[in-house]
Amino acid sequence: QVQLVEAGGGLVQTGDSLRLSCAASGRPVNTFTMSWFRQAPGKEREFVAGITWNSGRTNVADAVKGRFTISRDNAKSTVYLQMNSLEPEDTAIYYCALYWKLEVTIPIMPNQYTYWGQGTQVTVSS
Repeated sequence: QVQLVEAGGGLVQTGDSLRLSCAASGRPVNTFTMSWFRQAPGKEREFVAGITWNSGRTNVADAVKGRFTISRDNAKSTVYLQMNSLEPEDTAIYYCALYWKLEVTIPIMPNQYTYWGQGTQVTVSS
C-alpha cells in the first residue's frame, strides 16, 4: 500500500501563489508517474499536471499552463505543484495521485490512477 499526503492548501487572493506538496510513504514510488488533479464543487475531477518518474517529462493542463509547475524530489518521495497567478477559477480540492504502472507516460484520466491522497483545499478569493 502507498499513502499520499498533500499539504500546502489555503485561502489566498487573486494573483497570489501557493506551493502544494504530496509526500508518499509505504512503498517506493520513485519509478512511477505522479500527478495532480483537482475537483471543484459540482464538477468532475480534472487533470492538472503530471510528471514521469525521472522528471524527464511533464504535462500541464491548458487551463493552468504558464502558471502552474510540477516537480518532484525522489530523494524525499515528494511531488510539488507550484501555483502562481492564482485565479478564483482555481478554487478546488487538489489531489495527488500515483500511476501504479511501470510506463513512461502521464495519463490524464482519474480512473487510471491507483493511489490517491485525501486532498487539500485551495480557495482563491477575488
